[in-house]
Amino acid sequence: MLKIITDSASDMPQYIVERFNLHVIPTPVVIDGVDYLDGATIHTKEFYEILDDVSRDIKTYHINPAMFEEAFRPYAEHNDSVIYLCFSTGIAGTFNAANIAKQNILEDYPDFDLTIVDSKSAAIGFGLIVYKLLLLREAGADKEKLLRAADFYVNHIRHVFTVSTLRYLIKGGRLSKWKGTAGELLDMKPVLIVDKDGSLQVLKTIRGRKKSLKALIEYRKTLQTRPVRSWASATGKIPIPCGIPKTFCCRPFLQRSW
Repeated sequence: MLKIITDSASDMPQYIVERFNLHVIPTPVVIDGVDYLDGATIHTKEFYEILDDVSRDIKTYHINPAMFEEAFRPYAEHNDSVIYLCFSTGIAGTFNAANIAKQNILEDYPDFDLTIVDSKSAAIGFGLIVYKLLLLREAGADKEKLLRAADFYVNHIRHVFTVSTLRYLIKGGRLSKWKGTAGELLDMKPVLIVDKDGSLQVLKTIRGRKKSLKALIEYRKTLQTRPVRSWASATGKIPIPCGIPKTFCCRPFLQRSW
């Protein structure tokens, strides 16, 4: 049977997980020395509440080869054909860890048909690619067509986002405490994109939350020269502002001949 699986870095909405019976491999999170699994033993609301407490020690790490082996092995045992769409290699080592697990499993199941696709994407952009492939599979696409579609989406998707506070960037080590504190005092907001290699890049830095949100819309307008067939938006704790569509509020899905 042809299966599509992903990991929790895709921020996949629960209703889609349930509709397609999608296997989402959880990303590990360590809080005060205790291991949790994103979406399994800890959920978004609880995580953000903990993240707001500066006294808590929070670390994340990518899914390791042993975890991937545990996730992949049942598919090998059932002789399933699998496409695993993974978190961007430009941000984490997920792709390499998954391939190590694949090679280990092939020693026991040499005919195991597993293709690992680097999404070069993150969060809801990553999730949108997975969603597109799920729809294609539902419509009867075979694995070859799905992989061609995945290549197209990976190379054409665009991400843009901003943050309401710099504290998480400071806490995660992506921004020095000195620069972050100064930026918070000046109400500076970075506008970031995911580049063609799947890495995070700062597009610009803007003063003020409202202006940073407007910058997202302006970036979206720069894509008007390209045929934007669907798009998705997401937020963490703060509600999506008026004028920005909710998660997976997309234009009708447009099928192509691959």
